[in-house]
Amino acid sequence: MASPPNLLLLLLLISAISIPITTAIPPSPTPTPLKLRSQSITNVLSALGYRQSSTIASQNLPNTTLLPLTIFAPTDNSLLTCPSCSLPLLLLEHSIPSLYPISLLLSLPFGTKIQTLSPKLRCLTLTFSPGGVSGATAFINGVEITKPEVYKSDRLIVHEIRGFLSHLSHLSCNIEAVTSLSFPAYPTSFSPFFMMRLMLKDAMLRLRISGYSVLALAMREKYRDLLELRAATIFALDDESIFSKGQIYVRDLRFHIVPNRKLTANDLVMLPAKTVLPTMDPSEKLVITTGGGGGLLEPMRVNYVKVTNLDLLFNGRIAVHGIVGPLRHIFHDLTAVDDFSQNERARSVDEKKVVPTIDDYH
Repeated sequence: MASPPNLLLLLLLISAISIPITTAIPPSPTPTPLKLRSQSITNVLSALGYRQSSTIASQNLPNTTLLPLTIFAPTDNSLLTCPSCSLPLLLLEHSIPSLYPISLLLSLPFGTKIQTLSPKLRCLTLTFSPGGVSGATAFINGVEITKPEVYKSDRLIVHEIRGFLSHLSHLSCNIEAVTSLSFPAYPTSFSPFFMMRLMLKDAMLRLRISGYSVLALAMREKYRDLLELRAATIFALDDESIFSKGQIYVRDLRFHIVPNRKLTANDLVMLPAKTVLPTMDPSEKLVITTGGGGGLLEPMRVNYVKVTNLDLLFNGRIAVHGIVGPLRHIFHDLTAVDDFSQNERARSVDEKKVVPTIDDYH
């Protein structure tokens, strides 16, 4: 029989063996924002280590000062998986003309197709793996987003992808068809018509998942008319408001769109009261009845209707702002609008104030 000290030692040895030894795995570090003198796409991609992509970005991607971009940047090793691929075309097919942070990507439905910069109408398909402790993993055309948001600014977002690459199929935007590999010709330029088409589809997708699906459908009905614009500012009513009291909004959609002008929140709040804006309805105008900058106590109003959500969304060509109800018809003919504008200009001259002007394309 073991003595008490030996018995105690034996029990401690058994308990030590039976306890599993675990090693704490530190969480992956969050990428620190890059501090660069120049925020050009080439400099950003080069600093992140995507050397092959950086060398072709300056000549093949639009300037982010004109168009916000999301780039799914493949690692240099991933590019080697497709030796026959055209690198300029591959970069275009993995670039989206708007900002898609990882939070937005994970909120989109499984199988969402997002049109890319390729003018040949190519779409990336978004899928997810089952969510675990660390959450779901997003995939773009079956290639994993291994490092989301390795770079993020107000004009550019870069996600790192790693895996086997290929060119997108001509059927990639077709939901019903099974996609296959294709090798289309490389596009050489971006036309304004092409860019507006991309911006409209981006806006409709975002509106559909943000509670503005009726507006997205109405924009689809007016798609041909909207394509003729260079830019647009839209005053939006959400689905709940439309179904409860705003059915007239869909009929008067043209009255809620300022053509050829992208007015973001910063632009709108700078407009003084009684500024007149055109609409897609030639016989109707919008008037800033309460200027911005008053905060919650005195919110901005257009045609006496409160603007509740400035910069609901915006991209390179379109700005959307939420309103509390359908805009009211103040002016019913062009003569009344012209008289109103002339009186305001005359008052501004008398008071030696500068009359604000809005560029046709902003």
